[in-house]
Amino acid sequence: MLKSFLVLSAVILFEIAALTPASTLAAGPSQNTPAKTNPVKATAASQDKAKKMYSIDCAMCHGDNGNGKTDLAKDMSLNLMDWTDPKTLAGKSDQELFDIIRKGKDKMPAEDAGRAKDNEVWGLITYIRSFSKNQPAQPAAPEPAAPAQPAPPSN
Repeated sequence: MLKSFLVLSAVILFEIAALTPASTLAAGPSQNTPAKTNPVKATAASQDKAKKMYSIDCAMCHGDNGNGKTDLAKDMSLNLMDWTDPKTLAGKSDQELFDIIRKGKDKMPAEDAGRAKDNEVWGLITYIRSFSKNQPAQPAAPEPAAPAQPAPPSN
C-alpha cells in the first residue's frame, strides 16, 4: 500500500510539473509579486557590507563616488549615469535597479545570486541612492541678459 501511495504521489507531482510553465518555475516567487520599493531596512552593518561590495564590483566603472567618470568607463566608451545628481535615479524604482544589478545591462555583467544574496543587492541599492543625498541642487541656469537698448541720440 505504501508503495502504491508513493508511486501515485510521484505521478501527481510529475503531472503538476508538466502543466506548470517552465518560466514560472524558473522565475520563483519574487517574480510573481515583484517588489516596487526596497523591502530591506538599511542598517549600519548592511551599508558597510554594501560599501565593500560596491568597491569590489562596481566602483571600477561607476567611480568611488558614483559619478560614472572613470578611466575604465572612458576606455570602454561607456556613458554611465551620474548617481551624485539627485535627478538621475529619481525616475527609477528600486525594483528596476534590482533587476539591472541582477540581470546586467548592456556591457554591465549580472551580479550572480552566488556572489550576493538578494538582501545584499537591496542594501547596495540603498548605498547607491545615498550618493545623491546631501548634494546641492544644481543652480538654475542664469537667464540670458536682455539685449542692451541703444542710447537715444543726443541733440
